[in-house]
Amino acid sequence: MAKLTKRDIVMSISNQTGMVQHQVFDVVQRTLDKITDSLANNIPVELRNFGVFQPRLTRARVGRNPNQPGSSFVIPPRATVKFKAGKVMRQRVEKLSRELKEASERNSKAAAGGDGG
Repeated sequence: MAKLTKRDIVMSISNQTGMVQHQVFDVVQRTLDKITDSLANNIPVELRNFGVFQPRLTRARVGRNPNQPGSSFVIPPRATVKFKAGKVMRQRVEKLSRELKEASERNSKAAAGGDGG
């Protein structure tokens, strides 16, 4: 499955706006840097209709090495980023979920029907 990269985003915006790719790259990179800086300073980032990035601290927990039964160690708490999708994104992804489910059901019915002949 293909993935969307920063370069793909820059090229798409450049083609849509007529701006030079170098300028678009600079804007995209500065946006990502600002988001990263805010999260690193424990400031949540809210992008309407997209979602909210929120820094959080995981709890300390006990880890075990499956290769050494009986030994355990404490995994210390650490900072991570939680993402909660916004309403518009959630609705569009749910629509994709329904489409993928329907396609999967069609494929399984076609495979089941093809085995009978």
